[in-house]
Amino acid sequence: MKNLLTFIGLAAVMVLSLFLAVITGDYGPWYFAWLVGTTMIVLISAAGAIMFERQDEEQLRKQGSNH
Repeated sequence: MKNLLTFIGLAAVMVLSLFLAVITGDYGPWYFAWLVGTTMIVLISAAGAIMFERQDEEQLRKQGSNH
């Protein structure tokens, strides 16, 4: 049953993608690049913030153990 629901969900995504590709026409690649680029910027920013917090915590922990 789970496989059937997964298949139906993926089929719906494919139909939606094809519909959007037909609607956007020649602008499709631009919209795709915009969506992928925006997603990547958000994910890279989040990863950078997490790394910064981790490094900051590590630095505070080292300073606390030295005193």
